[in-house]
Amino acid sequence: MGLVEKFEMKVSREQMVENRRRILDVASRLFRDKGFDAVSVSEVMKAAGLTHGGFYGHFSSKDDLVAETIAYVLSNDEKGGGDLRAYLDDYLAPRHRDNAAAGCPTAGLAADIRHQTPAARAAMTAGLRSQIERVMKALPDIDAAERRRAAIGTWAAMVGAVILSRAIDDTTLSDEVLEQTRAWLEAALGPASAR
Repeated sequence: MGLVEKFEMKVSREQMVENRRRILDVASRLFRDKGFDAVSVSEVMKAAGLTHGGFYGHFSSKDDLVAETIAYVLSNDEKGGGDLRAYLDDYLAPRHRDNAAAGCPTAGLAADIRHQTPAARAAMTAGLRSQIERVMKALPDIDAAERRRAAIGTWAAMVGAVILSRAIDDTTLSDEVLEQTRAWLEAALGPASAR
């Protein structure tokens, strides 16, 4: 194999990796915005700027795409940890509620995940474990069991508030759900959580 052929193979492999990343990015936004069932493989590929025929070079089925998209987006969701109050302010905000396609993958996908494959549910489980760990790191130095309980409760309240705020047609109530959840969590976490 000559140098030109090796270069072409490398470019081709690099392009395949880039195309796969683009498909996963697009699928992530579309799934969070519309739900799994409302998005077709053709729609994902068109939005990614690729042909429908190229899909099977990357994924074996739509179910495979769903599972891999969940794993991809949750592994790249680096929010949480650090300054918990700033995280609460960003997460429990109307701008986050109003931008589901670019928002938290857990809040955008969790309600629909129970209808997906075991692989998709396993990816969501891994993402949940990771997020609990991130929130635990931001909590005050307390007993490990209490820290885990507080992290699970905090994350569940945050995700639930966003899901509920997106589900209703009353903007005033929606804003209140976000505001009151944030206030309740800040009071429950106490002043030590503002690190």
